[in-house]
Amino acid sequence: MEATGVYWKPVYYALEGLVHELWLCNAQHVKNVPGRKTDLSDAEWLADVAAHGMVRPSLVPPPEIRELRDVTRYRKTQVDARAKEIQRLEKVLQDAGIKLTSVASKVWSSTSREIIEAHCR
Repeated sequence: MEATGVYWKPVYYALEGLVHELWLCNAQHVKNVPGRKTDLSDAEWLADVAAHGMVRPSLVPPPEIRELRDVTRYRKTQVDARAKEIQRLEKVLQDAGIKLTSVASKVWSSTSREIIEAHCR
């Protein structure tokens, strides 16, 4: 199977465990071959290249590792989004003439939150 974008994932995951051997090949290793116009000819070309040992399969981690990576990636995006929102809050407060960092160590410390809540009342 040729890895292109994320389109390979559902097919690979569905076939995983159902077939004895499943190869995922990097598209960079088999592209730019003249005459490849259809999916059928692509599949035949991949099978031929693999049979002659001209391409190696890409590593696809086991499901447990994939799940851990997905959770780790999701957590990182959430941490990054939180940091971005804190920076946005600091900018809004500075634009309003409130410089929290001059009285508190961090914009999102308990002291800073109390000051923000006091200004909102």
